[in-house]
Amino acid sequence: MSDTDNLEKKSTGLFASVLNLPNDSTKKTIIIAVVLCFVCSILVSAAAVILKPMQLSNKKADIKKNILAVADLKSNGNDIDELFKQFEIKIVDLETGEYVDDVDSATYDQRKASSDPAQSINLTGEQDIAGIGHRAKYAKIYLLKDGDQIKQIVLPVHGYGLWSTLYGFLSLENDGNTVKGIKFYQHAETPGLGGEVDNPNWQAKWVGKTIFDDQGDLRFEIVRGQVAAGNAAENHQVDGLSGATLTSKGVSNMVNYWLGEGGFGPYLTKLRTKG
Repeated sequence: MSDTDNLEKKSTGLFASVLNLPNDSTKKTIIIAVVLCFVCSILVSAAAVILKPMQLSNKKADIKKNILAVADLKSNGNDIDELFKQFEIKIVDLETGEYVDDVDSATYDQRKASSDPAQSINLTGEQDIAGIGHRAKYAKIYLLKDGDQIKQIVLPVHGYGLWSTLYGFLSLENDGNTVKGIKFYQHAETPGLGGEVDNPNWQAKWVGKTIFDDQGDLRFEIVRGQVAAGNAAENHQVDGLSGATLTSKGVSNMVNYWLGEGGFGPYLTKLRTKG
């Protein structure tokens, strides 16, 4: 008898001996549990490896959908990738406001970079009004263009609300000041309260609001309750979310951080200066 036959016979005998144990046997219970855990771990690991490319593809597609939505470009059955070709993707040095040409915009991951000490900066308590702790040195932005002319600037923004960090996109008109849209694609705020940041009716109240005043100073604010009609700052204010004061405050701080000097402020200033 060959060694292989002996091994198979021993394996079969071991398996049979385990199955022949009484069902209330502690030894049988432990062995069956270990075997099941081992088999399940292999299946889960294999599924994760096999499905990872599909998950990454879906994630990229979802980002594109949100960028199209915040720019008010509806697919209506059109190919998302084809519509997305209207955007030019640029990498911006947040400190200088200048474009960076030696970083690949197709592969640059701003969220990963923010966790890398070599690619990010730590924020002091005074600087960190958005509650993010640290930010990447570079940011990826999306320019909706018509030929050589910029129509909209879509900026990635994130900041802490009540329970979670909200990630989204803010779109500005080509003046770098007037809001075209706001869209969040990830957060864990309370449904019906802070989760109303996803409500299209609330998001519609942002459209046409301006972030800066005539002197270029940040004036944007999400107020508590409703914006008072006719007040001097009306065009810079958005109604607060009912029952979600802290989430509203967090979103307001997020916008003021990312459009301020610590975020896209230097870039937007250069954009407005160049007309």
